Amino acid sequence: MGLILEAKNINKHFYKPKDFHVLKDISFGIEAGEFVSIMGKSGSGKSTLLYILSTMDTDYSGSLFLNGGLITGKEHQELSRIRNKNIGFVFQFHYLLSEFSVLENVMLPAKKLAEKSYDEIEHDALEKLNMLHIGHLATKKASRISGGEKQRVAIARALINNPTILMGDEPTGNLDSFNAENVFQIFKQLKEEQALSLLVVTHDGDFAKRTDRIIQMEDGRIVHQ
Repeated sequence: MGLILEAKNINKHFYKPKDFHVLKDISFGIEAGEFVSIMGKSGSGKSTLLYILSTMDTDYSGSLFLNGGLITGKEHQELSRIRNKNIGFVFQFHYLLSEFSVLENVMLPAKKLAEKSYDEIEHDALEKLNMLHIGHLATKKASRISGGEKQRVAIARALINNPTILMGDEPTGNLDSFNAENVFQIFKQLKEEQALSLLVVTHDGDFAKRTDRIIQMEDGRIVHQ
């Protein structure tokens, strides 16, 4: 299958209050169906790197490839479309719209992409919820479900457009050990059953050591991968 995501010589500076070279010559690739974690102390550049890889931050030098195509330098609108279609994102906080139902929350990225009818999107959303064993929550308001359930809804939402890669920024950071284990098992299942590529920034060593590979960062550099 080759590389799903490839970073070549990524450098990033913050210029205020003074020049800070936050990412230094970062190069690595992720294969189809590979489950990779990024670890490093706070301030090592993990989250900054993830925002560049997810195309949300375009202020860097170097080249980023997704599915073999160069995405560095593309227009904001085009990047937004590429991101919505190809990259699922799960944050530490679920960012669900509390007044919307669980089902409506999951449908949102697909409605934005607008490649399918409402009925098809609703069907897909229910399918994702059932896959994560939370189909019974579909009509509940997002504010009325537990923390662990909310994170599963966030994963279903990240999967709605059938992305090529799922990225997570501390996706278990806000969960107790039971729910953190649940999230790990969901990710593992996605890798094994759907050959989905996963890239997760985590502080959780137990989580990381069970992934296929750990990319270790220190002071803006990759020191081991």
